[in-house]
Amino acid sequence: MTDEYQMIQLTKNPFDGILKWLEEAKNQGVLEPTAMSLATANAQGVPSVRIVLLKDLSPPTADGRRAPRFFTNYDSRKSKEILENPQAALALFWAPLARQIRIEGRIEKLSAEESNDYFQSRARGSRIGAWASPQSQKIESRAELLKLVAEVEKKFEGKEIPCPPNWGGWRVIPERIEFWQGGEYRLHDRFLYEWNGRDWSISRLAP
Repeated sequence: MTDEYQMIQLTKNPFDGILKWLEEAKNQGVLEPTAMSLATANAQGVPSVRIVLLKDLSPPTADGRRAPRFFTNYDSRKSKEILENPQAALALFWAPLARQIRIEGRIEKLSAEESNDYFQSRARGSRIGAWASPQSQKIESRAELLKLVAEVEKKFEGKEIPCPPNWGGWRVIPERIEFWQGGEYRLHDRFLYEWNGRDWSISRLAP
């Protein structure tokens, strides 16, 4: 879809557009270009949102779609809500470029192999932190957290650190992807990709 006043260069495959905008954000020196809001809801529909880091897009599924992937503790609030209600919404926002991408879809747990592959690529301190932190649970003080870290450091001193059984990744299989480019006088460009079961349809949205 093209028209005389279009600011966004659309691609037939929205994942090419996502990767292009990510690369441009990195090249422009945007702080934390992979930071994205992740919205989930529990079984009662009560929402919550937080920032996570987009690690990559998964390889194409059988139908050609790719999926944003992120990693976390499976005992965290977000993971518990995902298990109760496996739908999620993501938003990437790059203020210096006046751009955002919104993604909505069902969410699936990654395989243990995928999670372990990423876990082993992390800094040793981050791997220790994944074992030490009882994520989303109440603790008495930072001193308590640092004590847990010290215990894990001692446990794995001189050893490889395996991926914790309660830690790993999720992927969001997109059903809707929106590209938003800010415009003068708030006359933004917005284009919506919707998955129809075979391919993507593209529509322009009013700002």
